[in-house]
Amino acid sequence: MYDPIRTKSVHSMAGGQDDAYPHRSREEELDIQLAGHLAALLAVTDELGDESAAARIAEQLTRLRGAPPVRHPDPGEGDTASLHHRAHALAGRALVVAASRADTAAAILAAERMDAHTAALAALRPAAA
Repeated sequence: MYDPIRTKSVHSMAGGQDDAYPHRSREEELDIQLAGHLAALLAVTDELGDESAAARIAEQLTRLRGAPPVRHPDPGEGDTASLHHRAHALAGRALVVAASRADTAAAILAAERMDAHTAALAALRPAAA
């Protein structure tokens, strides 16, 4: 009833060379994402001046990337509350990626950082009377 398709699909690559560009596995993509989130978290942590937390984040980055991260440990003079909010969000993103790639060490670190930033935000809020 139907004639078979005799022409090439318009959805295939020209020349049929799918190997012409590099492919990354899902694990490699997750490693890249996790390293990116941790690098951003490290920058905010350095800006907050929390050296011990920054050292632990840098250790995880070194493990993921194979080289120590470039750091600028200069405590900024920005709004502390907004920095803690941003760090909390970044740690949450890192936790999601670490959990999906089953990286226990990074997941624990991210969860601890989320807890620390939640506590810091609670301490910054004025007590309700």
